Amino acid sequence: HLALGVAGQGCEDALLHMLNYVWPNIFEESPHVIQAVFDALQGLMVALGPNVILQYTLQGLYHPARKIRDVYWRVFNTLYVYNSDALVAGYPHVEDEGDNMYARTTFELFI
Repeated sequence: HLALGVAGQGCEDALLHMLNYVWPNIFEESPHVIQAVFDALQGLMVALGPNVILQYTLQGLYHPARKIRDVYWRVFNTLYVYNSDALVAGYPHVEDEGDNMYARTTFELFI
């Protein structure tokens, strides 16, 4: 609720600080804590933008431990469901490899 209340008022640095306190709790196992953390992340998605949360999420999507991966994929799926169009700009740049071309033109970003 705090993140939603100050969205767009220039408090991004304080909200990023709050995200750094909330983020380690994504690994909690209590259902009430999990729900509270995901509610906080959804509020921070609105206030900070989905690409900030995406940068935190990308680090764990391919972690070797399945329990860690599952949590990060759940966060990514939440991002994808609510903000799939805004995530395109935050995807990492991949260099072209021989026959495979990974370039994103302005037209592709528009679609």
